[in-house]
Amino acid sequence: MAAGATLHTVDVELADVDRNVYETLALRVARHPSETAESVAARVLAYCLEYREGLAFGPGLAEPDAPALAVRDLTGALRAWIDVGAPDAARLHKASKAAPRVAVYAFREPGPWLRGLAGARIHRAEALELYALDRELVGALAERIGRRVALTVSVTDRHLYVTLDGETLEGDVERLTLGG
Repeated sequence: MAAGATLHTVDVELADVDRNVYETLALRVARHPSETAESVAARVLAYCLEYREGLAFGPGLAEPDAPALAVRDLTGALRAWIDVGAPDAARLHKASKAAPRVAVYAFREPGPWLRGLAGARIHRAEALELYALDRELVGALAERIGRRVALTVSVTDRHLYVTLDGETLEGDVERLTLGG
């Protein structure tokens, strides 16, 4: 954990109907001093959406060249590079060369980011999995995520339901394409 980082403890009851994944997760999420609450909320949601054996949080802003989340197999080989935010074309190119699967979860307006990537040289650009998290959902979760929080996250038809403190927040996960 980076010096000055805040540690968030997030207990999650995950029910991902789309993938038939039902798990109880105890997450420890380090928040770098320069990281926004929205970024932390988006990383937690991406973790839930990507949950599988071998998934782990990356070192975060302490190592900017590493993915936000990574899936490694039992040999330690990188199987999936998962980013959160709006990585530039050079980062996506590097990710596509480093891992057989690359996914990105944007949590801000994706239009300018996608336009910035248009025509850029990105290895296996057609294989990138790009998603937009509902901005209102991310913002509402960011306002409520404290140093210790318990969530119930349900996923049905790429629609998220997040319940905390008796309140349910919801929003879609939209699939994006580089072509617009």
